[in-house]
Amino acid sequence: MTTYIYFVRHGIAPFSHELERAGGASLSEQGKADAIRVAELLGNENIDVLVSSSYHRAKETITPLAELLKQEIIQYDELIERPIASLNYPIPEEQFLLGIEKSFTDLDFCMPEGETTRQAQERAIPVILKLLSDYAGKKIVIGTHGNIMTIILKYFDSSYGFEFWKQTSKPDIYKLEFKDKELGSVERLWR
Repeated sequence: MTTYIYFVRHGIAPFSHELERAGGASLSEQGKADAIRVAELLGNENIDVLVSSSYHRAKETITPLAELLKQEIIQYDELIERPIASLNYPIPEEQFLLGIEKSFTDLDFCMPEGETTRQAQERAIPVILKLLSDYAGKKIVIGTHGNIMTIILKYFDSSYGFEFWKQTSKPDIYKLEFKDKELGSVERLWR
């Protein structure tokens, strides 16, 4: 049986450590405009269920689609973005990027008070497997984040990692085809 997951990476939103602790920022004006484009792109895909990280920016990116389809968004805290390092101690961007890169080659690496790739998979993958089981043969949209999306893809195909993450955009859309619970293909639909 073929099931489709559409990963919708959130649109542009301001980032601050304070906002992240509170569930993330709301979308910028550009992010809101892009969310309408997301709805236009996916509005005719016959989506059966809408799921999202509980962070604001992920939910907001698929809200216009939910309104168009007159569907509720099911939220999962387990699908929130991976904290790369402590939100209490900002890290220079270069060090931050090196930490992300290393985390995709060493699944047990994390920066101080961050979350490893393995830990992120352990919380997120059970949700993905449950969705694949509960909605087998259906089309599922997931409002997500770049890092956790890449971590989930890496679980199903080890070739996904830092280079993939680095080339994603905000927003972005990837259509995943699963045969039962095996990833078959991945197609980028945005841009």
